[in-house]
Amino acid sequence: MDLVISRAEFALDRRSRSYLPSLEVQTRPAAERVCDFSDAVIPMTPEQAMYEAARCVQCPDPAPCMLACPTHNDIPLAMWYIENGQFNAAAALYRETSSLPEMCGRVCPHEQLCQGSCSQNKSNDPVLTGALEAFAIEHQRKTEGYDIPAGAPTGKKVAIIGAGPAGLGCAEQLLRKGHAVTIFESKPDGGGLLTYGIPNFKLPKEVVFARLDDFKRAGVQFVFNTYIGKDRTIDQLLDEFDAVFIGTGSEIDAPMEVPGEDLPGVYKATEYLIRANLPEELKPADLKERPEIGKKVVVVGGGDTASDCLRSSLRLGAEEVTCVYRRTVKEMPGGAHDRELAMQEGARYMFLTQPVRFIAGENGRLSAIECIKMELGEPDKKGRRKPVPVEGSNFILQADTAVLALGYWPDPLIMNTTPNLKTDKWGLISADPANGLTSRPGVFAGGDDVTGPSLVVTAMVAGRKAAASIDAYLKTSSN
Repeated sequence: MDLVISRAEFALDRRSRSYLPSLEVQTRPAAERVCDFSDAVIPMTPEQAMYEAARCVQCPDPAPCMLACPTHNDIPLAMWYIENGQFNAAAALYRETSSLPEMCGRVCPHEQLCQGSCSQNKSNDPVLTGALEAFAIEHQRKTEGYDIPAGAPTGKKVAIIGAGPAGLGCAEQLLRKGHAVTIFESKPDGGGLLTYGIPNFKLPKEVVFARLDDFKRAGVQFVFNTYIGKDRTIDQLLDEFDAVFIGTGSEIDAPMEVPGEDLPGVYKATEYLIRANLPEELKPADLKERPEIGKKVVVVGGGDTASDCLRSSLRLGAEEVTCVYRRTVKEMPGGAHDRELAMQEGARYMFLTQPVRFIAGENGRLSAIECIKMELGEPDKKGRRKPVPVEGSNFILQADTAVLALGYWPDPLIMNTTPNLKTDKWGLISADPANGLTSRPGVFAGGDDVTGPSLVVTAMVAGRKAAASIDAYLKTSSN
């Protein structure tokens, strides 16, 4: 929407600000955006950004939004800068505490973090803190550009495994300390989940690659198509580098372990999203072709990845796209905003439903899914009510394609090829969450390979914390 605001309208006290209606995040019409993989969000204008930031009531320290942000961005001060048209000052402020503000402003579950903690929620809509972060960072990049400030060279070299959020967060902080950084990545390009997991309509690839270019200009060496644990080992890296950071994430799709799961037409979410969303030059050699989806697609799971698969399926031309989830909407782990966008675009949801068998047609491909109805029983150890099958409620759901978005496990290869690197029973690396220290001297870790699947922002923060520990280690090391 177009909005022109006079300067006088910004001179508001806290009570007056609390009554200003939110602009809400503007998206292209569903019928338009579902026809392509371009950004679904319409960027804010400067006038809109100033108005929305003026809705911040400037809570006294510590502001709830700041406490809820894993990076502890000084959001109230950023809002003040944006309200007063000092967009680049706001961007510089975000960069003090975040290594990936371009991405965090777009893909963080803001309704569960900063926006969800906004005091405006008590009587009004929250301030659009995420959209304003993205606006300020983009304005800075367009008007004055950005270079990562590199420290004086120390002569120390650090190898980072994984070019995703954790690895990039670690690299950015090490650059500021003057250490030389080489990032090893198994895929053809960088970004990790940001490139290979999140669709373009949610996080445009040009945003990711603009940030990757910042790292390249700052001197980071990227070594792509190199699988640590197979092509090289951690011990070999330690012969060449003074320290190693493992930020490989959790990228192995969890299996469903039901009959027919290996049928043609049944995809794991990661493979499906790579095939569907990326240009050919970015795809691994074995994932070049787009998936053959037919008319009816069923996505199994309830997280953000499930929403991404639903929306991708609609853009690939599916006529009927259904999400099957074994609990209710209240228990769904994914963001409500993404689900709303998926429903606007035509996806439908079947709750309290669990697939138990994938059925092949005459051609050997998937043609149907046998499901069973569920009901919620007693809470489990985490307090979530356990889904229990309803005896005799089995039914058949027609499907040409199924996508399993059931969560992720860590890749065991590095753990299995690194002696004395301790892991837990799930295969996650045992590392101190405060500093990334592992059982191996000189080896640090952080992100989803330590915590299990989490958020982009928490992985990035883990990388930053590990970088501080690596810097301290390098200062005392005789390597």
